[in-house]
Amino acid sequence: MNDALPPDRTPSRHEEVGASRVRSGSRVVVIGGGPGGYEAALVARQLGAGVTLVERSGLGGAAVLTDVVPSKTLIATAEWMTITESAAELGISTCGDLTVDMAVVNARVLELAARQSEDIRARLLAEGVRIVDGEARVGGAHHERGTRDVVVGDDVIEAEIVLLATGASPRVIPGAEPDGERIMTWAQLYRLDHLPEHLVVVGSGVTGAEFAGAYNALGARVTLVSSRDRVLPGEDEEAAELIETVFRRRGMTVLSRSRAAAVRRTDDGVAVELSDGRVVEGSHCLVAVGAVPNTAGIGLEEAGVRLTPSGHVQVDRVSRTTAFRIYAAGDCTGVLPLASVAAMQGRIAMWHALGDAVSPLDTRAVAANIFTAPEIATIGVSEAEIRSGEVDGEVTRLPIARNPRAKMLGIREGFVKVFSERSSGVVIGGVVVAPRAGELIFPLTLAVSNRLTVDQVANAFTIYPSLTGSLGEAARTLHRAGD
Repeated sequence: MNDALPPDRTPSRHEEVGASRVRSGSRVVVIGGGPGGYEAALVARQLGAGVTLVERSGLGGAAVLTDVVPSKTLIATAEWMTITESAAELGISTCGDLTVDMAVVNARVLELAARQSEDIRARLLAEGVRIVDGEARVGGAHHERGTRDVVVGDDVIEAEIVLLATGASPRVIPGAEPDGERIMTWAQLYRLDHLPEHLVVVGSGVTGAEFAGAYNALGARVTLVSSRDRVLPGEDEEAAELIETVFRRRGMTVLSRSRAAAVRRTDDGVAVELSDGRVVEGSHCLVAVGAVPNTAGIGLEEAGVRLTPSGHVQVDRVSRTTAFRIYAAGDCTGVLPLASVAAMQGRIAMWHALGDAVSPLDTRAVAANIFTAPEIATIGVSEAEIRSGEVDGEVTRLPIARNPRAKMLGIREGFVKVFSERSSGVVIGGVVVAPRAGELIFPLTLAVSNRLTVDQVANAFTIYPSLTGSLGEAARTLHRAGD
């Protein structure tokens, strides 16, 4: 991304003349009610704009209804099963095998998602946002006064500012089309009333790894088909290797360097055909091979919005597209597929469009978490960038097993890494692999965002005993005498 629009874009006469006219009372149309859309709508209302939000599937979008909220609720249930691994060591008897009722689990998953969606709707209505249910299309030309039409069915809405937050949908590969019963995307898993006897997961990225780990913990036999050398190929190498080791220890079959060529129904299940001729038979198959942006057929290119070859909306660091007063946020932009990033992009878009103080998006300050067991949380630069010489930094690593609180909890697997700038000692990144790593990464996120040094982190008090104590200890090991 760049903090300026592409150099070949020249402002239109309307933009040059009308740029200063966007002010309090402006008419904003937000297309898409996910985190990027509803957060933008709330900011726009806070700044005095009139806001219409158009959503076709339900407030909260995929993040709330079919992705983040449902999947993490399912994973939270599965986590209870992994906690029992240390029961005997802690002197606790589980009195037999734990079992899972998937009908109850998925009913709760969908109920929580629906409740969250309704809470978002109530908040938007309370703030004065007009909500229109339906599919929107952006008008190709803007009017002389600098506005453009957004069409929703028979409703034509005149907008001074448009925010695209249309999200993304599960990628479907030819020969593995989902039927919602045996061959499924991540949006369809919650229809299951029974635990799959043998779930074959195609794709070992974040989504595939999370669901494979969760269903394995819930008691299903799981085979994970990975086209790469290891699971989670885009993550910290040591963290990914640890997760794969844990998967195998818990009985999961991981097929590395194995590409799925097709998935077909059988009489009582599925057959996953690999490119080398092998066939993996199972009861169900989850195809988790990424997502495609929801940008086709809504008038974007006609409106002057430039799309990348993958179909994502091209944006700069303040969420501007290449079209006059059209902004974009979230998964449709392809920046980072995180709800937190979508929400920030949406807020930044409205701050910029409506003339409020704004800082461009800084992806180096984005914390991310993978909800496996243990979790993997990251912030800032990667160890690979330091090892390659791309970043001049230092690395320290502490195994979580040496932490006294971890010993008490029976935690053996995991580690903490802290990365600092060699010349200044400023914290520039880190990795936490542990239960609740998504919570533990926050001190490092504050350090990276505020350019704290390792000494400043080390000199802050931590609770004894606590898992965060390892973060302070790691920072102390990076101290340079005399600095």
